[in-house]
Order: sequence, then C-alpha cells, then structure tokens
Amino acid sequence: MSLVYLSLIAGIVAIMSCSPLSPLSLKPELNKAQIQAHYVGESVCSSCHELETNHWSHTIHARIPNLAAPENPQIQGCETCHGPGSEHVSDPADKSKIMVFTRLSGSTINQQNSMCLQCHRGKERIAWSGSAHQMNDLSCSDCHNPMAQFSDKGLLRKDGINQTCYSCHQQQRAEFRKRSHMPLPEGKVTCTDCHNPHGSSTSALIKADTVNQLCYQCHQEKRGPFIWEHAPVRESCLNCHQPHGSNHESLLVSARPFLCQSCHTNRGHPNDLLTTANLAAGSNPDARLINRSCQNCHAQIHGSNHSSGVLFHR
Repeated sequence: MSLVYLSLIAGIVAIMSCSPLSPLSLKPELNKAQIQAHYVGESVCSSCHELETNHWSHTIHARIPNLAAPENPQIQGCETCHGPGSEHVSDPADKSKIMVFTRLSGSTINQQNSMCLQCHRGKERIAWSGSAHQMNDLSCSDCHNPMAQFSDKGLLRKDGINQTCYSCHQQQRAEFRKRSHMPLPEGKVTCTDCHNPHGSSTSALIKADTVNQLCYQCHQEKRGPFIWEHAPVRESCLNCHQPHGSNHESLLVSARPFLCQSCHTNRGHPNDLLTTANLAAGSNPDARLINRSCQNCHAQIHGSNHSSGVLFHR
C-alpha cells in the first residue's frame, strides 16, 4: 500500500512540474529600462497624473501598498505596481520605461500579468497558467481596471461581471436574449456562477470537472443514481440542452420530437418517423406531438428508478 501512495505522490509532483501547468514566476518580469530605474515616490507621479491618482485613491488598491512594503515607504504607492519610475520621469513619451497596464503600452502581456500575480495568486487563480484566457493572451487589465472603481467588487472594467464578459463573448450575450435562457438577464445568476475566468481544468473554464457535475449543483433531481439511465444524459447535458439560451423550451437544442429523433428513428418503434407535417400547425397533425411530444409517454427522460421504467415511462 505504501508503494501505491509513493507512486501517487510522485505522479502528482511530475504533473505539477510540467511546463503547461507550472505556476508563473513570483518575480515580476521587467525590461532593461525598468531594471535600471530607481524609485521617485508617489508625489512625483501625482504631479503629472493628478486625475489618475484621484481615481485610484478611492479603490481598495490605494490601501494595499502600505501592506505590501511596510518596511520601505519609498515604494509605497504608484511604484508598487508600476515599478521604479525614474526612467519614465526622464522620458515620459517612451512608455516602455515603466510598467503600464494597457495593450498600447510598451509592457508585454506577460509582464503585466506577472506584476498582478505578485499579490493575486493561489485559490481560484491557481489554474491561470495554461488556461484558455491565458493561452489567448488576455491580460488582467482586459477585464479589470486597477485604477478606478467602476464595479461594486473586483475592480472590473464594466459595472458588473456579466457586462465585462460580454465585451468579448458577444455570441453568449445574444443567446441570453433567446426565448428560453439561463436567468442571467434577470439577475439570478452570473457568468462566474458557472465559469472561473481565472482558469480551470476545462477548456470552457467551468467550475467543475464535467458539464454534468456543474449542472447538478442546481439540478440535483437529475443527478440520480438511476436504475434505468438514459445514455446521452449520463454522457453530457449538452447533448440535449444549450447552456446559455435557446429558442426552444427548456434550453433544448432543437424541438421535440426532432431532438429525440436525432438518435431514435422509427426502427423498432411503433410510431412512424414524424415530420413537421405532423405538428399541431402542420397539414397532418398527430395527437402524439401535442404538449410534450415524446415525453407524453417517456416522462422520466433523465432516468427512472421504477421497476418498469426501462423506457422511462415512469
């Protein structure tokens, strides 16, 4: 048994040492000019950047520098994040001589992020390195504004997490406006209830190992275990449901019976293969398609524990 534990520990260490999952360096990346510079103090910065200093003074960041370097008052303030500013003071037009948190600056994305990760590391950010957002060259300042208070929390660039996500995810924003949608526009959920923007073990940055485990956090009645399992349900909720919004009821990817018939043809089934002509408004309406269509009979479609539930009738 001890050999098993030793092998497990060795495997974990090996995985953590692989470059895609290795944590970013705890030292910020600085260019040559920034390394050669020395600190000038907050008063020098604010003599030019008065408006920025005023906005910053109302954020939680304004209280942090004193905690970050209590033994060195010289670097408390702007230069805690922007780095030593003497080279910038001597040549303000050259933005590469100081750390600036915008895409138009001379600081690379890695340089900007490495500075933020001096304080903001661990917990929900432990999977940032190698995550979808990191691999797509997102910087912290694409979502956050460290210099002004636009949101209630998180120092976001917009007035809320959903609006911040919509800046890039326009398709998802449109889906939330469809007939059937997650109650995000109504304020009942947010993007971060399901996703971790700072990284996760999944490509979609969901806050669970699988889609089903995520959905079960709210839809516990669908979890089971069931004696009679429906294979596509067990495989993934996304086989039948759109996660953000759909023009079909219950977030379905298509209308019943056509969703069911994507797997179940008329072979071995007493019904004919149904078409749009058999819908209520069609030329040959079929009573079996009224109300819940196939689920009029196969009511327990997510799974059944009934002794005669092999066809999910009850």
